[in-house]
Amino acid sequence: MDAVADKSPDLNALAKRLLASVEAAADLGALEALRVSALGKKGEVSELMKQLGTMPPEARKSFGAAVNAVKDQVAAALETRKAGLEAAALAEKLVADRADITLPVRPNPAAEGRIHPISRVLEELMVIFADMGFSVAEGPDIETDDYNFTRLNFPPGHPAREAHDTFFFAPKENGERPLLRTHTSPVQVRTMLEHKPPLRIIAPGRVYRMDSDQTHTPMFHQVEGLVIDRDTHMGHLKWVLEEFCKAFFEVDNVKMRFRMSHFPFTEPSAEVDIQCDRSGPELKIGEGSDWLEILGCGMVHPNVLKACGIDPEEWQGFAFGMGIDRIAMLKYGMPDLRAFFSGDLRWLKHYGFSPLAIPSLAGGLSG
Repeated sequence: MDAVADKSPDLNALAKRLLASVEAAADLGALEALRVSALGKKGEVSELMKQLGTMPPEARKSFGAAVNAVKDQVAAALETRKAGLEAAALAEKLVADRADITLPVRPNPAAEGRIHPISRVLEELMVIFADMGFSVAEGPDIETDDYNFTRLNFPPGHPAREAHDTFFFAPKENGERPLLRTHTSPVQVRTMLEHKPPLRIIAPGRVYRMDSDQTHTPMFHQVEGLVIDRDTHMGHLKWVLEEFCKAFFEVDNVKMRFRMSHFPFTEPSAEVDIQCDRSGPELKIGEGSDWLEILGCGMVHPNVLKACGIDPEEWQGFAFGMGIDRIAMLKYGMPDLRAFFSGDLRWLKHYGFSPLAIPSLAGGLSG
């Protein structure tokens, strides 16, 4: 500023005042206001430049150089102060917005939510049977006596047709009694009535029976399978069930035992036991010397085929059924069926599945 002071003490004083004001600016807003008042179109330095037109050439040259020197110094001071204020503002914002990473992270809905074991096992069943060429069929929960019993070869007076075992609604004017289906077999009936064979379906869904204890509830879930073809036989049934058990319980080998039984809708009929080991704290499938009943099956009774409009001389088939809740308990070690429907979030958090874990045969059903 010496050259400025020699030629114009007023410019030297102006420069000192402006530089002091720049240094004293408290924030970016004040600094911008100072820039406009000093270097703006009508600022103090800009007003001095307008005087050049009234000066002699020699004075104009020296005065213009002095004003430009003041302008440059003030501009440089403004940039320096601006950088300092911006750095301070950023540091203040970082402190204000600082996240305390020592606190636990709040889980997002996908991580916190759980898929109910029944829903998960239903997905597993559909994955397994879809791989064997089965499609999924559904039907109503409220059924007719005809579809639930008569077409399935239940004789009049059968215990299952009594009120102590089945939930009946009030009779209609024609005497027909609607009921809550006791199995998903009516879905098989509807499928056979609506579609021509060959057929290959599974029918999962809710079913209802008057029973309640540690391993029974008035409402539970069941899946049934049906195959109708010209050359279907018990060997095919056995293969399907063995492949299902190996895939569902995720074991390489499984030993099954077919015991003769009786069901109105199949002939011959069988109950199926699976090899297991109960010696330890956990039930192990596919090893040991114990046996556990898991399902019922058989060849579709000719009377059922006739009742559904299928010629038993040309077509035959097999059917099987199992409790979804029961096989879920066996696979995932759940001791009490009633907890499935209790609505206890602690139970669901423990036994439930991540919604992001999608079952597949390639990646593993249980993830």
